[in-house]
Amino acid sequence: MQPDFPPTKRPLPEVFHATRELLQHIPQISLTERNRRWDKLRKKMLHAKLDALILMGNDISTGNGMGNLRYLLQVGTAFGADALFPLVGEPVVWSNVAHMNRPVSLLQSTQEWVQDFRNKSGAPGIADEVTRRGLSKSRIGLVGFSSFLQTQTTFLHHDILGLEKVLPDVEFVDATSLLSEMRFTKSEEEIDMMRKAGKVARKAVDAMLESCQPGTPDAKVFADMLHTQIANGAEPIMFNLFAAGPVDHPEDELWHLLHGFEHPAVPTMRPLQDGDLVISEFHTQYGGYRVHTEYTVYLGKTVPDGLKRLWDVAVECLHASQEALVPGRTFGEAVEMIRAPAKKANVDWVELGFNSKGTASPEFSVVYESGYGNNPGNGDGLRELELEEGMTLGNNIDLHDSEWKVDVGVMLGDFMVVRPGGAEKLVDTPLEIGHVK
Repeated sequence: MQPDFPPTKRPLPEVFHATRELLQHIPQISLTERNRRWDKLRKKMLHAKLDALILMGNDISTGNGMGNLRYLLQVGTAFGADALFPLVGEPVVWSNVAHMNRPVSLLQSTQEWVQDFRNKSGAPGIADEVTRRGLSKSRIGLVGFSSFLQTQTTFLHHDILGLEKVLPDVEFVDATSLLSEMRFTKSEEEIDMMRKAGKVARKAVDAMLESCQPGTPDAKVFADMLHTQIANGAEPIMFNLFAAGPVDHPEDELWHLLHGFEHPAVPTMRPLQDGDLVISEFHTQYGGYRVHTEYTVYLGKTVPDGLKRLWDVAVECLHASQEALVPGRTFGEAVEMIRAPAKKANVDWVELGFNSKGTASPEFSVVYESGYGNNPGNGDGLRELELEEGMTLGNNIDLHDSEWKVDVGVMLGDFMVVRPGGAEKLVDTPLEIGHVK
């Protein structure tokens, strides 16, 4: 394998090291938490008869494809990364092309869980290290990314073919589920990181409300929300399902105002006007952990009665969520409690339930009515499972009344931790509809 660059005029002395200054300014998960995870995973590997794991992360689904690498190694990169996590010994991470790692990988300055970072070199580099460690005839688990929406584990086809070619005597198995199961319930340290994310998310809600003014392009509202998150220490992920448009418009003209949409279809340079509705479902990621928020803003002198009625029902559903999400209650029982106010009011919904988040999203999801939509989203197979303390769930409350308007609704959601006696709210989303008079 040829060198990446010719030698520099001045070789770096061995005493030089990556700065540790940035560790004071970037959220950190403790080494105690790292040791807990590594110990638990290695016990699972023993039971599964795995000598090592090869983790392959990428930017699929707004960065969710890095969720397992982030959870296990505290490595986040938009360009993707590979890692070797052995049953015995220290892990190795291959991240970025050579010019991104000169004079040293910045990842050595932003975390302290892993020390060995190398330029990304694909299957040949991984194979060299596997062979060096005497694992070329072992059983190795492959870890990619999957979720209740991304149901198939994501691996790049030629990466797998490459590994099989250079390591023909290794038995490869899909071990993604080992990490997915570990992420199901959060430690208190993880929840504290998400609590901080929730505080930033609330600032983004306030920015959304302040920015919604007649004449302002909806693109500026979107930008102000993202700016607020980054300026308050959150990571620059672009997850904002957003929509804006007039509540009153010709009946045969359909607007997308039941649920937000993804970029680049939104945002636009259309100026907001009196009578407009702005809805958003966005993620805030802090220290690698995502929380979920939904909010609705109306521009105009008086909130229409039909919209106000939907919002009041949504608030009832949110209160019901806090009551329902307690340990020991089944998913099915909880979702029926959450939906009871909407059923009583005889309104429709796009999503009504909850989904789990952590270093990736959604870890599981119950948002559609049973028997409708894709199977993972409707929660079939989950409904008899019990909620556990430490599960972290985003509320999806997206209501509309087709007898009033078929294309206009409200969105409301906080982020909750399953707790005895009632769920803990992390965002404190306003219970009043956003109203710009």
